[in-house]
Amino acid sequence: MPPIRGSEFRDLHQPGNPFVLANAWDKGSAKMLAALGAQAIATSSAAQAFTLGRLDGGTITRDEALAHAQDLMSAVDLPVSGDFEDGFGDAPDVCAETVRLSGEVGLAGISIEDEDFAGNAAYPFDLAVERVRAAASAARALQGDFIFVARADGVMNGRYDLAEAIRRIRAFDEAGADCLYVPLPPGPEELRHVIAATNKPVNALAVGPLSQLSRADFAKLGVARISLGSALARVSHRAIHDAGRAIIKDGDFTQLANGMPGHEVDALLR
Repeated sequence: MPPIRGSEFRDLHQPGNPFVLANAWDKGSAKMLAALGAQAIATSSAAQAFTLGRLDGGTITRDEALAHAQDLMSAVDLPVSGDFEDGFGDAPDVCAETVRLSGEVGLAGISIEDEDFAGNAAYPFDLAVERVRAAASAARALQGDFIFVARADGVMNGRYDLAEAIRRIRAFDEAGADCLYVPLPPGPEELRHVIAATNKPVNALAVGPLSQLSRADFAKLGVARISLGSALARVSHRAIHDAGRAIIKDGDFTQLANGMPGHEVDALLR
């Protein structure tokens, strides 16, 4: 079994001294981010879906997610964490099995959401907590350290308000989660309330209004980890869209001059 790098990964989670968890979408992007100084890599379920020509949200299977994570692990000498959506099933036992399988392939951790993709809704509170409890218990049963992140996605998805998100992460904390995550609170003050609700490390997503904050700003708020989600992949998709549209619609090739020189890409990939 590959070594679990959870201890190394856990040491990075320091409230007030956040590291950037760089979400990659293939071996090349993972290697480039590592060469640029990333301390840990994560998958992005949305970015993986996009590379497969699929929509975001419940279109990736567990086997595909695990295989993709293994690809990234083979490309970099860093801890890798999995963005594993709803854990690939409703039942707490399924979430626990997802954690066990993640540990077996050598992931340093994973995150699981409280979003029911099939039902297009948030899981009911009690079921959401039981899912976290089962996953956290499975994480503690692994041979090595493993960082289990419990996500409360209802604010981002319009399922519930910030007060409910805070109620959930407090319960997720008590259920054994190692790190808590409320994607897309409306702004820094709301993020501050999230951080104050737990003594565990908190992950912040650097998109929307929070993309205007610097690492120093996140540090002042007490964030332990800053993830990119699919945002960096979407930057590359914007480049494809804008240059491709200019080429196909207008016969304008000038944006191709903005590309990164091949020898610079080669240097990072080495």
